[in-house]
Amino acid sequence: MNTRYLTKASLIAAIYIVLIILQMLVLPVGNLTFGPIQLRLAEGLALLPLVEPAAIPGLFVGVLLSNLILVSSSGFGIIDIIGGSLVTLVAAYFTFKMKSRITAMIPLVALNGLIVSIWVSYFTKVPYVYTALGIALGELASLILFGNLILYVYKSAANFREY
Repeated sequence: MNTRYLTKASLIAAIYIVLIILQMLVLPVGNLTFGPIQLRLAEGLALLPLVEPAAIPGLFVGVLLSNLILVSSSGFGIIDIIGGSLVTLVAAYFTFKMKSRITAMIPLVALNGLIVSIWVSYFTKVPYVYTALGIALGELASLILFGNLILYVYKSAANFREY
């Protein structure tokens, strides 16, 4: 790994953490950061592995640290810290392997919806089916609304050259 790769991964992790904390503490949709219905602004970053390999570890660390920092807000404990981070790592890897924005959304929506919902449903006592739908649809909305914007900005910034 080179310095540029580590820097990009670190920046992506830091941006993820800042977006989660901002959403939790400042925005009126903070209650959608954790729970059976999730609409995380930061999940828009999850499309970045499609164009930036450093986003894979960056997202993993970002989710790990944000879940650790906000563990008292989620109420899901160590399972969310470790499980949520590992789901993100696997989903980011599969996103990296995809060929288009549309197919890149599939592992993110499916894995978050099907796996994260297991413990969220258990802790919130909301039936698994509703939790899976709430998390999957929230992930899809985050990717469509914020992910495409983030990809556009990232690609524009990557093509920018200072003379």
